[in-house]
Amino acid sequence: MKAVILDVDGTLVDSNDAHAHAWVDAFTDAGITVDYDAVRRSIGMGGDKLMPAVAGIDESTPLGARIAKRRGEIFTTTYLPAVRAMPGARELLERFIADDFVLSVASSAAEDELQPLLERAGVADLIPHRTSSDDAEHSKPDPDIVQAAVREAGVDKSDAIMLGDTPYDVEAALRAGIAIVGLECGGWPRGKLAGAAAVFRDPVDLLVRYDASPFATLRIS
Repeated sequence: MKAVILDVDGTLVDSNDAHAHAWVDAFTDAGITVDYDAVRRSIGMGGDKLMPAVAGIDESTPLGARIAKRRGEIFTTTYLPAVRAMPGARELLERFIADDFVLSVASSAAEDELQPLLERAGVADLIPHRTSSDDAEHSKPDPDIVQAAVREAGVDKSDAIMLGDTPYDVEAALRAGIAIVGLECGGWPRGKLAGAAAVFRDPVDLLVRYDASPFATLRIS
């Protein structure tokens, strides 16, 4: 068995900007001004990493917990309805399935947000194995979520490859001991995805060049 470990935000759905705006709004509601660009650069990490990075606030404090809760409310009600699938996302996952890959999600999203995001991506029915920030002690770029996703898929790490869009995905995958393919559609340019085995513009570009990608190599190995 071989597995593809999937990031969601910025990889299967065009949601990174929406998450950044929701965080900024939640901080504003708490009377705290944060820089949007700093927040946007931190999307891909979980709240346990993002909040200290952009505002010096620990998520485990009462203030941090209140901001995190408010961010979830804002994202779900204001931004999620406008989130759209990345072009080619479903077709790419169908290609993985046709090649007998097991699909497993490794997302920094909270568990109650993951299903709606997969529905927005149009792929919820294709992915049986899912891990979220609730399944790991530490979020990306720590490897916990990726390691949990590999275990959930039931494969050896040498038989898994990840698909993600941020430097945090790349670092988490490499620290978990698996290869990763990067996508630029989440907003990070190729140069920021150093360490990825290959980088493509988006799922459509990966589909077009699939037979020369690391996924084709892993399938026949």
